[in-house]
Amino acid sequence: MKKLVVFTGAGTSAESGLGTFRDSGGLWEKYDVYQVATPEAWRSNRTLVQEFYNQRRKQVLAAKPNAAHLSIAKLEEQYEVTVITQNVDNLHERAGSSKVVHLHGEITKSQSSVDPSLVYNINGWELKDGDKCEKGSQLRPHVVWFGEPVPEMERAGIITEKADIFLVVGTSLNVYPAAGLIDLVGPEVPKYLIDPEDVSVLGIENVTVYKEKASTGVPMLAEKLLSGNL
Repeated sequence: MKKLVVFTGAGTSAESGLGTFRDSGGLWEKYDVYQVATPEAWRSNRTLVQEFYNQRRKQVLAAKPNAAHLSIAKLEEQYEVTVITQNVDNLHERAGSSKVVHLHGEITKSQSSVDPSLVYNINGWELKDGDKCEKGSQLRPHVVWFGEPVPEMERAGIITEKADIFLVVGTSLNVYPAAGLIDLVGPEVPKYLIDPEDVSVLGIENVTVYKEKASTGVPMLAEKLLSGNL
């Protein structure tokens, strides 16, 4: 089986009703991202950060996978598929994808404030003050904030280097270090980019662009990949 690596961003989940901060001038659900998505924000206003992520988590649990998520999962019928996502929701898993690497964490989980290796599933949508890890520290969202390292980058890089086909969906390729993954794909490897916006592919070899929303472009490409019409 050929190794198909799918790299997804916020545009993949936007059509399931989940907001993207980059579409609104640096605002995310009407908040400045630096007020809710940095270690400094956590230290200065933990209540606000908890409430923000609780509401986001509630949205994620209410959302449903769209046609893009479902088509990516269907590709496992004929390919060894690994999804590498910048998204913190679990829509890929709920659509049926069996191998998902979350670069920026998972909003349905929490982690220790003092030991990031201690990660726990959250029962429901709410993480409360007073919810503590086994070391006695307050639990925080299991999300990589601005200014923090991306622990899964090395693993994602190794997976990307082995790709026989590389698919990019719903990302501007502007958020680093994640955007640098495409530079690890061999020049001979076919690459497909699906996004309704103009995304720079300058210097990227062997790339085909579908200027479509994820929910239309991914099923279109998946049908070709599954029928062998590429």
